Amino acid sequence: MAGPHAPRTRRAVLRLAALAAAAAVIGPDLARADAKAVEAELKKLFDGKTMAEGRVKLDVPQIAENGLVVPITVEVESPMTEQDYVKAVHVFADGNPLPGVLSFRFSPAAGRASASTRMRLAQTQNIIAVAEMSNGALFTTKAEVKVTIGGCGG
Repeated sequence: MAGPHAPRTRRAVLRLAALAAAAAVIGPDLARADAKAVEAELKKLFDGKTMAEGRVKLDVPQIAENGLVVPITVEVESPMTEQDYVKAVHVFADGNPLPGVLSFRFSPAAGRASASTRMRLAQTQNIIAVAEMSNGALFTTKAEVKVTIGGCGG
């Protein structure tokens, strides 16, 4: 004979299972950022300041056969002096669940504004890098990374 709490526990488990199933079906499409989400994040971070092309070099593969470990290197042309240096570089991906992927912070002591890491990409998407300079100027660049599954387009 089951106690008075058993039916509620089963119902709660069934509700939770139903919610999980719905999230599995609907969630993947809702969980991706897009160009609008990236724009909103940029506006929030930089208050709509104008971004110029140039000075930022983004080195990512054009085709990534393994989206779990995509190498990324970002480098910004700067003298890295006390008067003119790169404060930060922010990297965004328009197909990841959250558009802001990572940020690198620099100071004149770094000597060079360059950093490398690996990131995970579940699908083909654009990678956007924004360099924030000490004088408030913003520079940007963008590259598309095509993520393949077993060497076939994705």
